[in-house]
Amino acid sequence: MTAETVWSGKYIKVIKDGTWEYVGRAHGIQAAVILAVDDGHVLLVEQFRVPLGRACLELPAGLVGDEDAGESVIASAARELEEETGYQANSIESLGFFHSSPGMVSEGFTLVRARGLRKVSDGGGIEGEGITVHRVPVTEIAAFVAAKRAEGLAMDVKLLLLLGAGMLSD
Repeated sequence: MTAETVWSGKYIKVIKDGTWEYVGRAHGIQAAVILAVDDGHVLLVEQFRVPLGRACLELPAGLVGDEDAGESVIASAARELEEETGYQANSIESLGFFHSSPGMVSEGFTLVRARGLRKVSDGGGIEGEGITVHRVPVTEIAAFVAAKRAEGLAMDVKLLLLLGAGMLSD
């Protein structure tokens, strides 16, 4: 059977393919997720997410191609890192393309690593985003995530990247 777009908006579309129904990004828009590590610390962001009805703890991220169709993943990641966290990076490298929920959405993201960070502003995102920036020691990630979860924050699945090794130990 051929996939059919049931509905399409500015950023997403709903697709039906046989018995499958799923969501995808519209207009070729992609996402970049940023693993920003600096001097034994990682940058995390906290912001309200309407679909969850609460704040969520996440790695910094943003859309690629939503403002400039020709923007590269690396350029977008650099722009989003500065907008959201107030940091610029000396280097940004791609770590690969990943899918976060392949049973429900076709969207994937390019994970990038940002190094050589320098603070240039307060960050916080663009108007209305209300992003809170956290610079967390890597050795304290598990405790920080647990504390934020206890406060009622949602946790982005990509935080498993930071928690993974600790979750595997007996």
